[in-house]
Amino acid sequence: MKILFTLNHKDPSYFKSIENLGYEVEYINENNFKLTESAKSADIIVCYNPFENLNLRDFPKLKWIQLTSVGVDQVPFDYIEKNNIILTHNKGGYSIPMSEWVVLKALEHLKNSKSIFENQKNRNWNMDFSLKELYGKTIGFIGTGSIAQESAKRFAGFNVELIGLNTNGHSTDYIKNCYSSNQKKFFLSICDIVVLTLPSTNKTFQYLKYNDFQEMKNTSYFINVSRGDNIKESDLLKALDDNLISGAALDVFETEPLPSSSPIWSNNKISISSHNSWISENILTRRFNLIYENLLRYINGNELLYSIDLNKGY
Repeated sequence: MKILFTLNHKDPSYFKSIENLGYEVEYINENNFKLTESAKSADIIVCYNPFENLNLRDFPKLKWIQLTSVGVDQVPFDYIEKNNIILTHNKGGYSIPMSEWVVLKALEHLKNSKSIFENQKNRNWNMDFSLKELYGKTIGFIGTGSIAQESAKRFAGFNVELIGLNTNGHSTDYIKNCYSSNQKKFFLSICDIVVLTLPSTNKTFQYLKYNDFQEMKNTSYFINVSRGDNIKESDLLKALDDNLISGAALDVFETEPLPSSSPIWSNNKISISSHNSWISENILTRRFNLIYENLLRYINGNELLYSIDLNKGY
């Protein structure tokens, strides 16, 4: 069987270990994708997002796509479903660094780190008596998948109350107290920190708007590590201007890169990072381990990890 890799990083030792499983491997970087005749015979594509330059109709033997991303919104679902192509994703592959980032941003806000860094920069000795504790706070996760669970695991040591909001209120590992989506109003009203970890789907588009921020405590803090289009950014800015919430940490945005003209840059209540929360020194190893495990399962006829049900999402 033949695999087409389009990842933006190439490691010959990885490819050699996959060839040792019995696969033929071809590599074309998706950032500069030029399809070859030999690649058209691929049975499997391992990729992030080559779909703007790659037409799946050019691959008549294609049986399976392994994504290196957690999100799947870049995929042409209609074609995949129509042709019974298996789709798997990298569930949990970035949850550890992202969960550490979530805890970091919560602590940065409560400990007013931005002001402290400014004092150091300006050589200003100024004791800050506005600092708060994480202890006893209620941390609410909108979306209770792997990122939320890894974050909750790390928050647990701070003796906080952990709650979640999902479709039907089912409990998960590390988040036992969960509410259903029709209880969103009450859920938001009791959180001290709200963490958004939803995937990007039609149902989650602009999931939080101005009226949702109105339900939150004016002392609450909002963290978004999901997708930029899961909130209405203009509504968040208005909510901050109207003091509906105390601040926000954003790693994702409606438009990326965030335009230099965006008012988000100059809002001192917002902590900005450049879609950076998922990055660490271990992500490539975790990603390869999943790819290798699934390729081993596939060639042995076993069930693959993290298959996407195209009717239900994930």
